[in-house]
Amino acid sequence: MADKSTLRKQALAQRKALSDSEFLAMNQLLLEQFKTLNFSEVKSIHAFLPIVKKREPDTFLMIDWLKETYPHIHIVVSRSNFEDHSMSHHLFSREDLKENAYQILEPQTKTVFKDKIDMVLVPLLAFDRRGYRVGYGKGFYDRFLSEIETVKVGVSLFDILQEEISDVHDNDIRLDLCITPSGIIKIEI
Repeated sequence: MADKSTLRKQALAQRKALSDSEFLAMNQLLLEQFKTLNFSEVKSIHAFLPIVKKREPDTFLMIDWLKETYPHIHIVVSRSNFEDHSMSHHLFSREDLKENAYQILEPQTKTVFKDKIDMVLVPLLAFDRRGYRVGYGKGFYDRFLSEIETVKVGVSLFDILQEEISDVHDNDIRLDLCITPSGIIKIEI
């Protein structure tokens, strides 16, 4: 077992060590795995936007593919409130995005998306076989996911941890599945 702080440091170092060509190849493999998901019942998908300096998976590839292949699916992205660690959710428009103080692209529109969100692409640094994940430790996604019923899809550059995360809390929300460059892992609870 390993704690989140240790796993967070390891994952960030592992990402940083990737060459540009490795990173690009991994993102293409993530996209190919993403394309195999069943979107037949999906009317809206919440996608995180990648923090480039932290080498997060390039979800713009998935967003662009969705817009082309499933134009009827609403793509929703969030804006973060760093005072109370909450998020508001807005329809995606590339022209509406602006970097915040933390170098995260966020929508600028005030119009909030109020419909049901059928699937959420969840950012993470690492995840275990039970579906628990290591994020950046602020709880934005755990708060958001605790408020809705949706399919929770982790997006990871790396495979599942061989060990369990030791410091799981009651408010940690489990993933339903996770996309990695090597495949899709369904969480069996």
